[in-house]
Amino acid sequence: MKKISFSFIILFIIVFTNTLKSQTNVSIPAFTAYAVPAEESSEDDESNLFSQKDGLHNWTNGQQQIRFYFNLRTTGQLNLALLIKNNTAGNKLTALFAGKKFSITVPGSADFKKIIIGNVLIKEQGFYTLTLSSLIKKEKTIADIKSLELSGTAVKNIHFNAKPRRNAASVHLMYPLDDTMKVVSFYNEVTIPKDADQLHSYFMACGFARGYFGIQVNSPTERRVIFSVWDAGNEAVDRNKVNDENKVKLMAKGENVFADDFGNEGTGGHSHLVYNWKAGETYKFLVTAATDSASNTTSYAGYFYIPEEQKWKLIACFKAPKDGKSLRKLYSFVENFWGNNGQLFRKAYFGNQWIRRENGDWKEITESKFSYDATGKAGDRIDYGGGIEDNKFYLWNGGFKPTKTTFGDVYKRDTLNKKPTIDFYKNVDSAAESAKETAVILNAIQAKTIDTTGSKNGVYYKLLREGEGPLVTINDTLVVRYKGQLMNGSVFDETKEEPATFSLKRLIKGWQIGLPFCRQGGKIRLIIPSSLAYSIRNLGIIPPNSPLIFDVEVVEIKRFRAE
Repeated sequence: MKKISFSFIILFIIVFTNTLKSQTNVSIPAFTAYAVPAEESSEDDESNLFSQKDGLHNWTNGQQQIRFYFNLRTTGQLNLALLIKNNTAGNKLTALFAGKKFSITVPGSADFKKIIIGNVLIKEQGFYTLTLSSLIKKEKTIADIKSLELSGTAVKNIHFNAKPRRNAASVHLMYPLDDTMKVVSFYNEVTIPKDADQLHSYFMACGFARGYFGIQVNSPTERRVIFSVWDAGNEAVDRNKVNDENKVKLMAKGENVFADDFGNEGTGGHSHLVYNWKAGETYKFLVTAATDSASNTTSYAGYFYIPEEQKWKLIACFKAPKDGKSLRKLYSFVENFWGNNGQLFRKAYFGNQWIRRENGDWKEITESKFSYDATGKAGDRIDYGGGIEDNKFYLWNGGFKPTKTTFGDVYKRDTLNKKPTIDFYKNVDSAAESAKETAVILNAIQAKTIDTTGSKNGVYYKLLREGEGPLVTINDTLVVRYKGQLMNGSVFDETKEEPATFSLKRLIKGWQIGLPFCRQGGKIRLIIPSSLAYSIRNLGIIPPNSPLIFDVEVVEIKRFRAE
């Protein structure tokens, strides 16, 4: 007998072991699959088809397909089988995979049985889908499935999401800022391509350290513009547990905007406008911040530009406690917030980003950095990406498509020099707001909490003291003492020891209309609706849509005299 060398034995063991590895079975849990059309959910937001305990169950809709997704990184033979059962026999399925169709007889059994689907030769690496459809349905339930069983050389280094969370990974663009820069406005434009506006999507345009602002697809019939700001503190779930000093306060909201609380992802103030935004249309977003160092608060306001109206709309303004800082940590994201359709492709373009600094100067943002959430970091989902197309940043997730994007990729686009034009005086809700504010002023007059002499163009006035000098004219520069109050009596500004000097033409419209009723040396009270004051602008101490009361003493009129 010929002697076998020791090295040959070792080589045989290695080859045999590797062959066994290549033939190792891979079990893909059925709770990671998707239904098309998507399944309904219970009152507790639990899927009525998929669960970690029962796999696929309650499959009764014969028009509903079940789809498994996985990525094959090795070519070669792939064998497919199912762990499947049904209480009674007679149902049949079809399985479609890599262009081949297979017939499956569902076993009548109380226990799961392994049923062979068939085998396929995998010639290319990439994402693959197994689609199951009902062929013959004799009973209410089509089939219960525990797992998809795969074997063969092609399963080597296979990738699939083994976790019950079926959401696509959330993907982000971070916009770097100098820490010393005091930013008071953040502007962004967003376009969602057609067929990328899937249900349960959040395309977030203007994110910042305390909140976010964007558009969502909430149901087949409802879409929203949403703006939210987080509370202070560490409560993550229940806002009822948040102390009042940590809660953000709603200061103002636009017409037909819904506002309330939110929880379960931190807590805070939520607002949204039901608005049928459309894929393929570009939408503009603006967030502003007004800081108050004395109270350690910052008032954040979200504004949305309505293309049909060619006007801005206030969504809401919230005052955030324990802040006192300007806008920071700016970002955008694309999120799939409910996983029953997490297999679908989503995409958003983000273009023409700008920030405005405290001194009023605008600066264009031309750089962003890619990142993703815990689902991406864990490697559960690998179908995501970002980059630049047509000089716009973009993000995508879902669809089980290949990617070349890696965490931390930096993108730089060319400057556009298209500084945003912001005119809050021409806003969507001006007419409705004017009517409401006029009613408030007239009610105050009727209740005799405000006394007036007369009115002009919406400005009500009361002469508190007759002066002996000339009447004020629009072209005058005035030396005045004044006190400004909100309708609730809260003082937001006043002169102290020395009077102030202003050119009347540079002041709010309400002063320009009302002060010509006063003489030099006189004193007048002006009750001014917000449309003639600061409209929907966020000034922090003056919330958007605030009627104002000014007591003004005209100390001196300085008139220009031509030589």
